[in-house]
Amino acid sequence: MQTVEGKDVTIIFDGKRCIHSRRCVMGEPSVFRANVDGPWIFPDEAPAQDLLRIAYACPSGAIRVIPRTGEQESAPPANIAAVRENGPLAFHADLTIAGHDGTMTRATLCRCGLSKNKPYCDNSHIEGGFVATGEPPSRESVLAIADLTGPVKVTPTENGPLMVEGKIEIESGTGRAVNRVGKAFLCRCGHSANKPYCDGSHKKVGFHAP
Repeated sequence: MQTVEGKDVTIIFDGKRCIHSRRCVMGEPSVFRANVDGPWIFPDEAPAQDLLRIAYACPSGAIRVIPRTGEQESAPPANIAAVRENGPLAFHADLTIAGHDGTMTRATLCRCGLSKNKPYCDNSHIEGGFVATGEPPSRESVLAIADLTGPVKVTPTENGPLMVEGKIEIESGTGRAVNRVGKAFLCRCGHSANKPYCDGSHKKVGFHAP
């Protein structure tokens, strides 16, 4: 964990949660300087509002920006779990993860079963050649978009799926609504034939994860 103080904001970077989506270095390259030796975050090189924009765009929550005054990051108006093509589940929600302190609004959680930093994604899906669609078929839902508020709790079940409790939209990588649920069990072993949902394959393959 790295904390960098600026005159208007504090930037917190959690390298263990970073999936290198590059929203920071591409969005504000004067602040987030790629491929340099030594310090690489310079919070005084851009206005606080622009830095907040970068934080909100970081899908993993690895970048957090805390302003001295003014706007603070809050829960989104609608909870979302986006299914990334050949990659993780990207949550943007009023989120808590069992076994991990505090609440958060953004996190990318492993669905390939290979991460060494479970339940978070660490990009092991790339090296492991994980293949899974980001465009699963849509299902009929009784929940409306306006219903998708309130807390969402994710519990990684032992040797099993992610249990998601709370009103949330499961969304395709292109933004299409796949389903809106109050509870779901999402595959994290990488072997379900019904991704992103669990189908019990973790038992057949001997998946082990806390």
